[in-house]
Amino acid sequence: MDSLPYADVDSSLRALAGRAEGFGRFSVGGLRGPVYYVTTLADDGPGSLREGCRKKEPLWIVFEVSGTINLSSYLNVSSYKTIDGRGHRIKFTGKGLRLKECEHIIICNLEFEGGRGHDVDGIQIKPNSKHIWIDRCTLSDYDDGLIDITRQSTDITISRCHFSNHDKTMLIGADPSHIGDRCIRVTIHHCFFDGTRQRHPRVRFGKVHLYNNYTRNWAIYAVCASVESQIYSQCNIYEAGQKKKTFEYYMEKAADRAEVKSGLIRSEGDLFLGGAEAITFKGEGIFHPSEYYPSWTMEPAANCLHSILQICAGWQSVQRPADNMVIP
Repeated sequence: MDSLPYADVDSSLRALAGRAEGFGRFSVGGLRGPVYYVTTLADDGPGSLREGCRKKEPLWIVFEVSGTINLSSYLNVSSYKTIDGRGHRIKFTGKGLRLKECEHIIICNLEFEGGRGHDVDGIQIKPNSKHIWIDRCTLSDYDDGLIDITRQSTDITISRCHFSNHDKTMLIGADPSHIGDRCIRVTIHHCFFDGTRQRHPRVRFGKVHLYNNYTRNWAIYAVCASVESQIYSQCNIYEAGQKKKTFEYYMEKAADRAEVKSGLIRSEGDLFLGGAEAITFKGEGIFHPSEYYPSWTMEPAANCLHSILQICAGWQSVQRPADNMVIP
């Protein structure tokens, strides 16, 4: 490939801040705060991730340990935090992260596997959260979703993530009664949906830009547009296994409308392999990403794309960069 996004975000510790492509591009995380060092894999207490995430001031959180953090309850993340897993290998299990009424969050280079319990997601974003970037995370095997974005949470980018061994992968928009979800805007790019069954994503109400993702061997559908949603699918690779239907349209009725409606999907430059079948719309009534951001790093959907995404999506063995920023 000629170019990939984020070539220089590992040049220094805080180079991630404000560098997301797409709707989450304004997220600065803990840019203006000190570095917080996680020194224990304990669920709570001194030096724990939970202790850092509950602090109200901006923090750039890094790890001095590797291993598994078994969460006994959702770990709530407060505003202006970066959870930066570069340099170590941290896996969450038991429960997940909850981004609730917060803003400016960056989550980078972490693993999520084996979340148990009713309504337990790997990363749950609700309500009223915004300016969020999730990058280079590996997620699998939770009892509910891997990433769910609902209840008026918006301006979010999910990039370079690997999803596997899961059913309901990503829900965007809670249900037809939550009409406030019309504000939702999400960009998903350079992600690898690896044999997950459905919801790559499933969208209600919101606007979603998908580009340069690789989705293969789904079991129900790849992408679903439900009530009033608008999905712009651009230069993705959809490789079918036994199930051939790439795009699904579910009819639902918004709480403040009389008529039942599905959403709309526009496909531009997508590559359909393995007999993948797609019914799309030419673009009437569908947003264009350029209405919201000026540029994004995108390659044509070609064989080299799915080869490189299998390597570059998900947790990466990269060094933690040096911090060259002086906090006054």
